[in-house]
Amino acid sequence: MFEYALRRLRHDELLHRAEHERLAREALRLRRATGREAAARSPEAESHTRRHWFTRTA
Repeated sequence: MFEYALRRLRHDELLHRAEHERLAREALRLRRATGREAAARSPEAESHTRRHWFTRTA
């Protein structure tokens, strides 16, 4: 019975850790997506899309 209780505790701990890591990955993914959306809406993003690094030759 004691071994079963230890196994159950270990199992529950692994489930808890997996859920925590999944939530952390999801939060990171959402934070990155929010940053990309904010960068796309900023006026600097529009100016960079039309910027020419080299001048045209005649």
